[in-house]
Amino acid sequence: MEASLDTCGQRTVQSLLLLYLLVVKAAADCPKPQGRENIVLTNKALLMNDFPEGVEVTLECANGYDRESGSGTITCIDEKWTEPDLTCKKKDCGPPQPQPNMSFNISAGTLFGAVIKAICDKGYKITGPAYKQCYPTGWSGRPKCNIVTCAKPPEVTNGRISWDAQDLPKYGEIIQYTCDEGYTLIGEDSIVCSATGKYDSQPPECKGVTAEDRSTTASPAQGNHDEAVDVNQDFGYLPVIISVIVVSLVVCIVVFFIHKFLLRRKGSYDTREDLKPELLQFQNL
Repeated sequence: MEASLDTCGQRTVQSLLLLYLLVVKAAADCPKPQGRENIVLTNKALLMNDFPEGVEVTLECANGYDRESGSGTITCIDEKWTEPDLTCKKKDCGPPQPQPNMSFNISAGTLFGAVIKAICDKGYKITGPAYKQCYPTGWSGRPKCNIVTCAKPPEVTNGRISWDAQDLPKYGEIIQYTCDEGYTLIGEDSIVCSATGKYDSQPPECKGVTAEDRSTTASPAQGNHDEAVDVNQDFGYLPVIISVIVVSLVVCIVVFFIHKFLLRRKGSYDTREDLKPELLQFQNL
């Protein structure tokens, strides 16, 4: 009976001693370290379960950030972790690679997370995503700028077009129109494929000229010509008529003054001798 008590007491002591050691050991361990802004545990540290006194754990920059300074190592001392000296900064994707007929609006910057817009030159349109974003692996998306095309040039009745290619006209290309013989082109003789994918004007028309149209067109012209001739002829005689009138007036004025002058001279020397015989006869009566 006494032997059983001794054995039981020894087991109890051993259990208490083991429990004490476990409590002391648990109290000496550090808690699992936590990451901070832009700083995370390495994969090796994430696999660890115990962090006893003196153990070292390595931290690293989060995805999208680059190491700027520090080692990233922390140590468990007195149940606490030392302060990390790691400094991380955002990854810089830098300016995107130049693309033909394309530019980028990078006013938002080129650091991790930034979004920029792709802009095509005039006469080009974008295919694919219009925006690129800076990821840890670089810029996302591959937009392209393709030249604008217009629909097949419209045909014209009684006319021809210069475009005979199988491809569609591209931005800036000119389509020339000509009319068949005996037809007149009405409108612009060419159209241009614009940046909007439409032509800058409507195609022309080829209108035929009939004999009646020609006579109608010629008659007014002939009448106007005759009127012009008549008017010119009338105005051609006018200077002659005016000259004759002026000369006649001058001659009349001159003759009038000469006549007056002669009358005055005759009155001055007239002694009325031709009346004396008559006066004598009258006195004799």
